[in-house]
Amino acid sequence: MFEQLGMSGISDEDIEMVPMLSLDEDEDAQKSDFKSPMPLLPLRNNVLFPGVVIPISVGRDKSIKAVKKAYKSDKFIGVLAQKDTQTEEPSSEDLNKIGTIARIIKMLKMPDGGTTLIIQGVRRFELIEVVTSEPFFEGEIVPLDDLNPPMSQEVKAITSNLKELAAKIVDLSPNIPSEAKVVVTNINSLRFLTHFITSNLNLETKDKQEILEIPSILDRAQKVLGYLNEEVQLLELKNSIHNKVKVDIEKQQRDYFLNQQIKTIQEELGGDSFLQEIQKMRDKAKEKKWSEKVAEVFEKEIGKLQRINPAAAEYSMLLNYLELMIDMPWNEYSADNFDLKRAEKILEEDHFGLEKVKDRILEYLAVLKLKGDLKSPILCFVGPPGVGKTSLGKSIAKALERKYVRMSLGGLHDESEIRGHRRTYIGAMPGRILTNLKKVNSSNPVFILDEIDKVGKDHRGDPSSALLEVLDPEQNSTFYDNFLELDYDLSKVMFVATANSLQSIQPALRDRMEIIHISGYSVEEKMQIATKHLVKKQREAHGLKASHVKLGLPILQKLISEYTREAGVRELDRVIASVMRNIAKKVAMEIDYEPNVKVDDLEIILGKRKYSNDIYANENPPGVAVGLAWTSVGGDILFIETNAYEGKGGLQITGNLGTVFKESANTALSTLRAKADELGIPQNAFNNFNLHLHVPEGATPKDGPSAGIAIFTALASLFTQRRVKPFLGMTGEITLRGKVLPVGGIKEKILSSKKIRLERNYTV
Repeated sequence: MFEQLGMSGISDEDIEMVPMLSLDEDEDAQKSDFKSPMPLLPLRNNVLFPGVVIPISVGRDKSIKAVKKAYKSDKFIGVLAQKDTQTEEPSSEDLNKIGTIARIIKMLKMPDGGTTLIIQGVRRFELIEVVTSEPFFEGEIVPLDDLNPPMSQEVKAITSNLKELAAKIVDLSPNIPSEAKVVVTNINSLRFLTHFITSNLNLETKDKQEILEIPSILDRAQKVLGYLNEEVQLLELKNSIHNKVKVDIEKQQRDYFLNQQIKTIQEELGGDSFLQEIQKMRDKAKEKKWSEKVAEVFEKEIGKLQRINPAAAEYSMLLNYLELMIDMPWNEYSADNFDLKRAEKILEEDHFGLEKVKDRILEYLAVLKLKGDLKSPILCFVGPPGVGKTSLGKSIAKALERKYVRMSLGGLHDESEIRGHRRTYIGAMPGRILTNLKKVNSSNPVFILDEIDKVGKDHRGDPSSALLEVLDPEQNSTFYDNFLELDYDLSKVMFVATANSLQSIQPALRDRMEIIHISGYSVEEKMQIATKHLVKKQREAHGLKASHVKLGLPILQKLISEYTREAGVRELDRVIASVMRNIAKKVAMEIDYEPNVKVDDLEIILGKRKYSNDIYANENPPGVAVGLAWTSVGGDILFIETNAYEGKGGLQITGNLGTVFKESANTALSTLRAKADELGIPQNAFNNFNLHLHVPEGATPKDGPSAGIAIFTALASLFTQRRVKPFLGMTGEITLRGKVLPVGGIKEKILSSKKIRLERNYTV
C-alpha cells in the first residue's frame, strides 16, 4: 500500500526539512490568491493531492522551464496528470482538466544531472484553457473550494474506518514499516487522511485521478474506503493461502527464490542492466582482501541497493559508496626493493648533495629490511623553494619501487578535503587521502603532502587538526573517513611532508613529524646540479641534441650570479630554459649559429643582468654595517645605515622593521652608551645628537633576533667615524652586557654572502 510514506527518493535530511502540512496551514493556503495564467507541470504516472508532499523527478525540457519559472516567482505551479501514461510529449488535449496547485518546497540538482522537486499539494483547480504550449504549458485556472466538512457522526465514522483499514493493511503487509500505522492514526483531518491514503495506494493513475475529480470530501472518502476494503480482502486471502502451503525451505533455496523474484520484478521494470551492474560488483568483491567486518558492511549495503528503485536519489549515492569500497586497495601493497646499493645509486643520480636526507632514507630501508615490518615514519623536509623537497619524494618512491602520489595542501581550508563528507549530503565524496590511494591502487605508496605549512583554517574546519590522525603512526592504522565510515589502515603509507617554514605549522602537527632541514645550495653545488641535471633536462624538453648547444662553466656561473638570486635552483632552471628556447628557434629556422654559448651572448638572449654586486664593491662610509639575515627562501644581506644630526638624543628607526628588530636597535644603543669610555666616545655625544637608523628596501618586512651585533657595529662606526672592514658580514643578537648570542641559519647566511662576491675569498 504505502511506498515509504510518499517520500521515496528523498534522504532523511531532506525529509526533516519537509514537514507535513497541517490543516490550519492548508486552509490558509486555500484562501490565497493564485496567479492566472499559471505554469503547468504534467505528471506521467502520478496524481498529486492537496496537503500531500511528494518528490518528483523532472526531465522534460518544457517541465524544467515551467518549474524554473514558478520557482523564481511565487513557487506555485499547476500539477496535472496525463490521460495516457505512455505519451512522451503530451499536448494540451492529453492533460486532465482537474489538477492540484502545488507549492515548490525544494528543488534539488541530482548527481546524475537530473532535477528533483519536493512539492506540496495546496488546492484543487480546474483548467479552463491552455493559454500557451511554448516554451512550457501555461493555462487559465479556477481554484476549487475543498474544505473539510463539519464534524458529524458520519465524518467520525468514516475517519475511524479509514484509520482501522489502513492500520490493518500495515499489519498484514510485512514490507510496510510499522511507523506507517502511527502516521495514519495521528491524522485527524478527514480531507488530509483521504488524500494521504489515496496518494500511497497502489492504484492506477486513472483511478487516482477519478478520486481527485470527486467534488465532495465524503464521496472521496467513501471511494477510498472501497479500495481499502478490496486491499484488505486480497491481503487476508493471500496470507491464508500462504499459511496453508507454508513449508520449510532451506536458507539457500529461500535466497535463490527471493533473488529470482527480485530479478523478475526488475526485468519487468526494465532494470536488468542494474542487476548486471550489481552482479559485477559482487564478482569484484570476491577478489578483495578485506576483513570480515568490511565484507559484512559490503553485503549489507549491496543488499540495500538491490531493494532501492534505481530512479531514487539514494541509489546513485549508495552505488558510489559501493564502488569506492571495491576500488579501494584493501591490504594491497607493492613489494619493497631492499637493494640498498641500488637505492643509494638512485638517490645520488637524482640529487646532488643532501647527504643527511639520503642517509635518513637509507637508514629507514635498512631497518625495514632487517625487521620486515616497520611503521612508516613521517618525514618533513623544510627548506626554501627550489631545493628539491618534492622531487626527493619521487626519488624515494623510485628507490623503494613504490607507487608515488602527491597532494598539494596549499590554501586548503575545508576539513572534509581530508576526512571526506558525510553520506547524508547530496554530492558527498571521500577525502583526498583515500581518493589518492584509490588512484594509485596501493596501500603503501610514497605520499607527498606538499606545502603543509600553508594549510588554512576558517569556519569550514581546521584541516591541520584533521591531519593529526593521518600523520600519527599510532593512530593512522585506524584512519576514519566520514564517507567510507570504516577504519582504513594508513600505517604502511610513507608520508613525506614539505614546508618552507615551521613557524605556521600547528605545534601538535609538527610534533608528529621528523623534521629534516634542507638548506640552500652554494654556487659550486648549483653548477654541479646544472651540469648533471638541469641542462640535460631542458635540452631534451626543447627537442635539442647535445651537438646543438653547449653551456660551459663560465656561462653557468654568470647565469647563477647575475640572473638568479635564490637558495634553490628553480629560477636557474627557468633561465637555462630561456637559453634553450633561443637556440631551438635558431635550429628550427636553420640559422647559422655557434653552439658554444659565450658570455657575451647572454645579454642578447636574456637581456641586461638582473642582479648587480657593484653596490658591495665600494667601501662603505662610517656608520654603515652589513648584516646577514635568514629568510624562508634562503639567506640575504642587509645594509644597516646610521646617521646623526643635532638634537636631544632621540632614536628614529625606519625600514619596515618588526618589533624584535626595533628592540635589538635599542639594546645595541644602550650597550654602546655603557661601553662609550672603552670605545673613546664622549658621553655628551649621545645627548647632543639625534640618531636615525635605517635598513634599505623598506617595502620588504624585516624582523628576527640576529641583527644586534650589526646595529651595534654601525652605531660604533658612526660615533668613532671609523669605517667597518670591507666585505665583513655580521650576525648575532647582542645583550646589554655586550655578549653575542648563538645564531641559527649559518649555512644560509654564509651562502648569501658568498653568492655576492664570487671572485673574492671569504672567511668565517
